[in-house]
Amino acid sequence: MQNTGLLRRLAAILYDALLVIALLFLVTIPFIAARGGEPVEIGENLFYRVVLALVVYAFFVGFWTRSGRTLGMQSWGLQLQTNDDTIPSFGQASIRFVAALLSWAPAGLGFLWQLWDKDKLTWHDRISGTRLVYYPKAKDKKP
Repeated sequence: MQNTGLLRRLAAILYDALLVIALLFLVTIPFIAARGGEPVEIGENLFYRVVLALVVYAFFVGFWTRSGRTLGMQSWGLQLQTNDDTIPSFGQASIRFVAALLSWAPAGLGFLWQLWDKDKLTWHDRISGTRLVYYPKAKDKKP
């Protein structure tokens, strides 16, 4: 068990991004139907923006608090844990979600920070008291 590196973390993010985009497409269908098939203007519809934000929040926080891993994290052998090796609480997962947004804000510096961090932790890892751990599959383990 070791804290994961940046490339594996980014691969899981890409995988999850594709899933979230597909989910957002599905959530958009009722909004388009309510407008008689007309496109939804995101800038003009506050309710729509709030629903999209809540769906993204529910996706990540729901997976993190239920199993400690999203589908992308599971595919790459990653597990989100607290510093005492448990699955994060709802509060910790919520803090991590908001802190991850802050980590992206300055050109991803909060993610890149792990390249210099002695424990390979990002800003949102440190802020939320969690860490992303890599569990290699049995065939990936070196003797």
